[in-house]
Formats: sequence, C-alpha cells, structure tokens
Amino acid sequence: MSRAGRTGLTLAAILAAGAGGYWARDRDLALPAIPWFQAVPWLQAVPWLEGAAAPPASASPAPAGPVIYYRDPDGLPAYAATPRKTAGGRDFLPVHASEDLNFEDKPPATPATVAAVPASGQAKRILYYRNPMGLPDTSPAPKKDSMGMDYIPVYAGEDEDGSTVKVAPGKLQRTGVRSEIVTEHRIVRPVRVPGTVELDERRVAVVATRSDAFVDEVANVTTGDRVKKGAPLMRLYSAEIASAGAQYLTDLKGNSPISGGGRQRLENLAVPPDVIAAIDRTRQVPVSIIWTAPRDGVILERNAVEGMKASPGDVLFRLADVSSLWVVADVPEYELGSVKIGAVATIRVRSLPGSAFSGRVALIYPQITMETRTTKVRIEIPNPDGLLLPDMYADVEIASGSDSPVVAVPDSAVIDTGTRQVVIVDKGEGRFEPRQVKIGVQGGGFTEVRNGIAPGDRVVVSANFLIDAESNLKAALSGMASAENAQ
Repeated sequence: MSRAGRTGLTLAAILAAGAGGYWARDRDLALPAIPWFQAVPWLQAVPWLEGAAAPPASASPAPAGPVIYYRDPDGLPAYAATPRKTAGGRDFLPVHASEDLNFEDKPPATPATVAAVPASGQAKRILYYRNPMGLPDTSPAPKKDSMGMDYIPVYAGEDEDGSTVKVAPGKLQRTGVRSEIVTEHRIVRPVRVPGTVELDERRVAVVATRSDAFVDEVANVTTGDRVKKGAPLMRLYSAEIASAGAQYLTDLKGNSPISGGGRQRLENLAVPPDVIAAIDRTRQVPVSIIWTAPRDGVILERNAVEGMKASPGDVLFRLADVSSLWVVADVPEYELGSVKIGAVATIRVRSLPGSAFSGRVALIYPQITMETRTTKVRIEIPNPDGLLLPDMYADVEIASGSDSPVVAVPDSAVIDTGTRQVVIVDKGEGRFEPRQVKIGVQGGGFTEVRNGIAPGDRVVVSANFLIDAESNLKAALSGMASAENAQ
C-alpha cells in the first residue's frame, strides 16, 4: 500500500473515533481507554477525544443530602431552582448538598452533616443566594461571580429573627469588623466662636467737676499711663468750692448758725476726701485743690489742659481698671442651646501664641443680631498681669455637653442617614443586629445614645456599613419572599 493510502486510512480512523467519542459524550457514556491513542500526544489535546485517553476513574461516593438546585448538563453557567430542560430538550442535572462547593470558613459537608434535615425529611427552603466574597449582591437563582465562585444559598430560618445578620469568622477578619463595649461618658463638646476683649463697664471712671473751675496745673500723666487710686491728676481753682470750704471752716469754729452745711456742700461738689481732711487739719481753706484719681487703672483719655476753664460735667480724665476684663463672643443661633451660664471658657489671643486664659460665662445677651444671626455672650476673665488689652481679637472655646455621665458610643459606631440613626449590636458568634437609636449631644469623639442600647452591650465601631448594607438587603429580600408566598 502506498504512503498516501496509509495516511488516508489513518485520518478516516481518527474521524470515526472522534465522531464516536462525541456521540458517547453527548449521552454521558464512558469511553474505554485506547492504548495507541494515549501514545499520540497531539491527539490527547483534542477536547472531544479526551474521554478516549482517560483511564477509568475510581468510583466517587454517592451524592448525599437534598437536591439544592439544578445545573446545565453541558457545564454552562446556567442554574435553576426547579427541574428544567435545555434548549435541546436535555434535563438539567440535580446537585445535592454534598456536591455543592462552599467557600464559607467551615468544614465541608459530609453525608453525616448533610443528612441533618428536619424530621419531616424535607429540605429547607432557599431564600436567595448571596455573594461568596461578602459583597452586597444577591441573586434569586444560583449564579457565579466574576471569579467563577458559586453564590452561597441562604436558607429560611437560619437566624433567630429577620433583623439578625450572621457573618462567618473568616469574613469578619477580612473586612476588619471591630466592636467595643458600651460605657458611660461625660461628653464635653467645645463651642468655638470668635470674640473681642472689652473693658468691664463697671470699672470705668470719669474725672469731672460739678462746678465751674480753672485748671492751674496737670500732673505728668498721659493716655495709657497706669495710675493708683489717690494719685494726683491736676490742680484747679473753683470759686464755688472755695466758698463751700469757707463755710465748712466757719462751721468748725462754731460761728455758723447751721452746723454741718459747709461739709455737705463740699461732698455735693465731689471734692476729694483728702482735701476735706486737710481743711480739718490746717483750719485753712486752700486757694486751689488737688484732684486725685478715684481708682486704680489706665488713663484712657486726658482732656485737661493747663489754664483751661472746665464747665460742670466736662470730662477731664477717663480711666479704667483693667485687672478684670470682658470677652464678648458671637455665638451662632444654632449653638445657643449648648451654652449655659457658668460654663467654663478658654480664650486665646493671636498676639500671645501658646497662652490661654480661663473664665466663665457671665451673661447671654437677650437679643439676636439680625445681620449675622448671632447672640453675644459675655465672659469675665481676670487680667492681673495686664497682658490682655481692650479690642483684642480672641478665639473662644466654650465648654458644653452633658453635666453627668451618659450612655455613649464612639462616633464611628453610629450610622446616620439623616432620617434614622443605627448602631450594629454584636451578639457574639458572628451574629449582628442593626438597632435604631436616638442620639443626643456629641463631643470628644463620642455620641450620646438616649435609647436603644444599654451599658454592657457591644457595638460595632469599624466596618459597620457593610453589615448594615447586608441587613438591609436581607430585609428587602425577605419582604419579597413573603410577598411571593402570599400570592
């Protein structure tokens, strides 16, 4: 036989074997091993001839457990919860519980464990299938994810109630879920607002005469100088004061029919007490008197000039005691409820970096500024060293919050959607329950919880959004399943 004839016979044999292998595979028949076929490597690479090269496999264990779904007989990614046929009329293959792949962190199913079904012998109803990687994605029918992993069935009655979510321990570690015990804290939240340093209105004094006078001499003091109470400010002459002094001197000698009238006139003219004491001592009326400072303080104005005439009520000097000052802060209207009388306030000024002054809220002004929607709050602070000056700009922190310890959780534990506030309660053994709460004040990294949880509960403080999302999906799917059963 020629070489061409032998080649033709070989190709014909290969085509016949391939057709037979395809026909046998289409009917799920096992092909016998062909020794000469196994010796030809390139023939083994033909997919529809691979059954001819495979040696007989060892007998696999019989499937156990209930049928949980049905798969395509050709291995295509098509699944069904009930028996169905392919487009060619072939039946889908049943998949028992022992045959299903499971990516949860638990031992694989065995005939003993799979057999643990209700006494009625009926399998649990599958509610839906969830993503094997814990993503918030579910399916009403079996499917695979982008990595080819099967979705995991979720059965009815797995949890104690519809709100509890169960998460595998391995997934907890991968997602970084962390929980803490609920305790009581005293929440302090500073209200940070701008302010201005101002003089204490009660510590401002004006030097003026109550009669016409002429300024003979002004002391060597200027605006900004600090003076002590009783320090001389000026020397002046007043005819009315001199007349009252003469009358007082007459009263002292006992020649006046009305005793005490002269001293009263001097006091009415606001003559300094040391001038009246000098008349008592010397029994003489001075031509001019020395006017002294009525209090310790800083001279804010000096209007007295030598030789000038001062009319009654003219401001000759204006001075203020700056040992104690006010800081007037502008508190926004929405923060007004957090500020209380007596609250501790910390003041910092830009000209003294690193320095802080402490005071207390003394008054909340009973009016809102229309233009800025703020309310002025007055804080009294001591200024013994005189470092603070009037009209300085100040940064004010007013302490606010709870006066006594309250039930509080870290801020990260609260999921606030705007319409509801939820915390995830850790019930142990991978079980979590979303619980709606009512929150109060916030501050210092903690949020007050007024109801919904109690001290000693454990709440999730990290990765709680993933659990909340899975809980919402579970509740939605459970509602859909209930609606279908009702129909």
